[in-house]
Amino acid sequence: MDAMESLYQVVLDRKVSAQEGSYTGYLFQQGLDKILKKCAEECGEVIIAAKNGRKEDTIGEISDLLYHLTVLMANEGIAWEQVKAELQRRAQKQGNLKKFHQVDKDT
Repeated sequence: MDAMESLYQVVLDRKVSAQEGSYTGYLFQQGLDKILKKCAEECGEVIIAAKNGRKEDTIGEISDLLYHLTVLMANEGIAWEQVKAELQRRAQKQGNLKKFHQVDKDT
């Protein structure tokens, strides 16, 4: 079992039987809005850390974001296997560069 799967199992355990003082349990108690707010907050922190060029900070913020996304997944009943299957499906695509429309920035 890899680190992400282990994290997912811990989060699922906290969802079922929250331990006193558990931050994960707190997030589940607060509900979807709080979980989404934390995901958005952590995403912003990843962007800022990367923009500042601080690798260690960026790694920490990515870890925080992945944790909060894992809580979101558990809250919504999405298993890691489903996400991994989607990533594997996408990895099989070739020539999947999306065509973007041109925007006239002078108008």
